[in-house]
Amino acid sequence: MKISKAVITAAGPDHQHLPLQTLVSSSGDTKTVLSLLLDEAFNAGIESIGIVIAPGTQHDFKSAVNGHLEKVTFIEQTESLGFGHAVLIASDFVGSDSFLLLVGDHLYLSSQESSCMRQLIEVASQENCPVSAVQATHESLLPYYGVVGGKRVSGNPRLYEVETILEKPSPTEAEQNLIVPGLRAGNYLCFFGMHVLTPSFMEELARSSVDSSGRLPLTPSLDANAQNERYLALELEGRRFNIGEPYGLLRANLGMALAGPKRDKIMASIIELIAATR
Repeated sequence: MKISKAVITAAGPDHQHLPLQTLVSSSGDTKTVLSLLLDEAFNAGIESIGIVIAPGTQHDFKSAVNGHLEKVTFIEQTESLGFGHAVLIASDFVGSDSFLLLVGDHLYLSSQESSCMRQLIEVASQENCPVSAVQATHESLLPYYGVVGGKRVSGNPRLYEVETILEKPSPTEAEQNLIVPGLRAGNYLCFFGMHVLTPSFMEELARSSVDSSGRLPLTPSLDANAQNERYLALELEGRRFNIGEPYGLLRANLGMALAGPKRDKIMASIIELIAATR
């Protein structure tokens, strides 16, 4: 399975400004969140990217892509009708191809030479099925993520067969439905903010119904897809930074800085700051 297209959702009213925020990358360059996402995607082998945006924001997003404009297609979500709707309106862009789905308010930092996106794309290509990236996450953060229940694939401790998915479950719901054997107590497999999805998933999404608020969520279609075809979750070797969380952009800045060549200088500054505020 070849994955050459990606979709980034960045139209939500509470999140559309986040991809435009700037930070200092691990190499020391000041870039937007969007530019860092595009850099990683294109370096992982993606050839074209559709960015789902809100009306009236295209000028700002064009300014934030940092030289990638010729490989980017902007897709306007004229009404804010949910994450699933944002993905569905990218149907014409993705066509009959499998694609990488990203959210515009997450950044990634790999703990190995291969980037997080490349890790996911390589596994999806090898397994020839949809794969979602996950990370073992403490139950206190369940309100921020979709959560996967399943079992480990024999012979690969980082790969899981997906059995069920719940969006932002309560700790009680997670304990009843989403415990994965082998994870530390109180930890669950939470979405990492990136998925490789297939044409069959898009067909499932098109058949889905809106919820009671008139919005089309993504998670029920992912869960339905897991019941109909092989669907895997990959625990990536790396970290995600949800910049929509409180202090999320600060954590991303610190993570990038500590992964760069000026780590010792940054550590010294942090220690000095902590000492001065005790």
